[in-house]
Amino acid sequence: MDIDKSEKFTWAVRVGYFSRAILYSVLGIIALTQTDRIAEGTNGIFRAIENFPAGNVILWLMVFGLVAYALFRLCSLIFDIENEGSDKKGWAKRIGHTGSAIAHFALAYAAYQFATSSEGSSGGASGGGAQQAASGVLSFEFGGIVLGLLGLALLATGVFQFKKAWTGEFMNRIGPGAPNGTKILGSAGYFARGIVYFVIGYSLLKAGFGSGGSDQIKTLGDAVASLADDGLWFTITAIGLLMFGLFSLVLARYRIIPELDSDQGIPKFRA
Repeated sequence: MDIDKSEKFTWAVRVGYFSRAILYSVLGIIALTQTDRIAEGTNGIFRAIENFPAGNVILWLMVFGLVAYALFRLCSLIFDIENEGSDKKGWAKRIGHTGSAIAHFALAYAAYQFATSSEGSSGGASGGGAQQAASGVLSFEFGGIVLGLLGLALLATGVFQFKKAWTGEFMNRIGPGAPNGTKILGSAGYFARGIVYFVIGYSLLKAGFGSGGSDQIKTLGDAVASLADDGLWFTITAIGLLMFGLFSLVLARYRIIPELDSDQGIPKFRA
């Protein structure tokens, strides 16, 4: 990989982290301050962003950034770009990254729907995109198995979110100069994300292997909204997601972005 391509890859991933920062910060703020809007699920997040000054420009930035971040995570499965290894533990982490990639592709599509909708805030973007896609998958012979496996992948992702929150291992991939308190932001954020991934993964598992149906599948905003009646857990999750947004902003600047060695074809991290 030449320097030009490597730098473009690095900047694309950093835009991805910046987009993630916007997404989770807005989600956390809405959950804490506008419970009626969080009831709209993921639509409520993008509708709020759409109403920002230059909201449509921000939405397009998020489309590009979320796709870039999803591809970055997908590279972990295909190329082991994060050096997780090929043993059982390594493959488990790589599959977890794949679950994250799928989730962020879905979020990018939702942002695209709002960015291209001329009716946007009046309901032009479809709120049932995830359910429609799942319904299409279920129409195939082995569609239920596919959704069930996706649910398991997201549950695995949730497990690794909790592990990161507990161990703080994410700090190993953050460069020097990161602000004080980065570890606290990250731990709280990963804990909240673990909760959300468990909710989404379980909904996919029910749709695929049970009798839940595609209308039971939850997206990011839906998962948070489903906790609204749980009081303390809802508040903890909302605060954690806001902190994860701030943590993602730190990552956009200080995350060590891996690259592929052009001579040997093996992953390595930038020094």
